[in-house]
Amino acid sequence: MQLLAWESVKKEVLNDKLWRKLVTGEKAMVAQLFLAQGCLVPTHQHVSEQISLILEGALKFELEGREIMVRAGEVLVIPSSVPHSALALEDTRGFDVFSPIRQDWLDGTDSYLRK
Repeated sequence: MQLLAWESVKKEVLNDKLWRKLVTGEKAMVAQLFLAQGCLVPTHQHVSEQISLILEGALKFELEGREIMVRAGEVLVIPSSVPHSALALEDTRGFDVFSPIRQDWLDGTDSYLRK
């Protein structure tokens, strides 16, 4: 069992428009994220199912040939292995949940985010 306060979790700055904090369990990971307006997460895919919850701001996702706007209070479920991208339309804060755990986020091989 773990009990953590988000303020005690290390903030990882990936580039000048994106930071995250990660907490992992055995089979799932949750990330607190901040994307500054204009931040682009390039098209990528992963075996992990992703659940994105927006607390503040708005993201425009592109997946399966569609643009999907996700705003504060909304949740998007992205199935495993579906290519997707995201653009922050305004400063955005939210959470992503992944299962299984994103090993590339733990070992720093997520170069598409570090540009």
